[in-house]
Amino acid sequence: MTARVLVPWSDISVPAELNAVVWDGRGTPPDGLDDVEFYVLPYDQGPAAAKLIPQLPSLRAVQTLSAGYDNLLSLIPSEVQLANGRGLHDLSVAEHALALILAAQRYFPRWFAQQQAGSWDRVHTRSLADCRVLLVGYGSIGRAIERYLEAGEAEVVRVASTARSGVHGIAELPDLLPSADIVVLVLPDTPQTQGLFGAAELALLPDTALVVNVGRGTAVDTDALTAEVSAGRLRAALDVVDPEPLPADHPLWTLDGAIITPHIAGGSDSFYPRAKRLAERQLAHYAKGEPLENLVN
Repeated sequence: MTARVLVPWSDISVPAELNAVVWDGRGTPPDGLDDVEFYVLPYDQGPAAAKLIPQLPSLRAVQTLSAGYDNLLSLIPSEVQLANGRGLHDLSVAEHALALILAAQRYFPRWFAQQQAGSWDRVHTRSLADCRVLLVGYGSIGRAIERYLEAGEAEVVRVASTARSGVHGIAELPDLLPSADIVVLVLPDTPQTQGLFGAAELALLPDTALVVNVGRGTAVDTDALTAEVSAGRLRAALDVVDPEPLPADHPLWTLDGAIITPHIAGGSDSFYPRAKRLAERQLAHYAKGEPLENLVN
């Protein structure tokens, strides 16, 4: 009997041994999914796609296209394999992190505002070159960001959960923060990372330091960061915040020294072809009874 799989694209290549049902995460899921064995989660379509998991009684494997998967663990039965999208977002997020840094360092919000006003008022700006950048979260995305930073001739200081050769541990942050020009956060949402950058940690940063977050918003105390930016002491360039979405009346939106994008770092044109190729490989592995890539459980 042909195994059924639930996928988010109609043009995906599926092995002959599998029968694909398409649902992109929008609207109501199709009926008759009781025999679906493999579910490729639609990307960035909100909680409805994940909440379908417990409703698939024949499920044997789930492929998420995100690197993070903590929100799925409570929904995945113990006998169901979970594979993540490790590597898919590396370049997209790295590009966005670099764009946020350069926009802040080279005063792009000012120039955009002046363009609308037809103003030619000129000042010299900061730079990325020769800055000391703490890269907090040194996985595959962190390494991709590092390549861009080094191309810009910044000094990169690597920080991960535990120290290893060439990489500082999180416990060393109090000693590292006072000399940082820029802090780039690429952290997951875990009990260990939640609130890692609170008022005390932010206070250790030197005046005018830039806080960049492209990981998860929960790593930073939003109230503490808002207070620092409001006072003009720190700057922020954020793709993620806590809470998300940031309320429309939140003061962080309009503060000088803050740049905000709506959690879109991973969703560039380069992501989707890579995601589809990974899903096709995983379906081929499943059809042949081979181990899946990127298993996390």
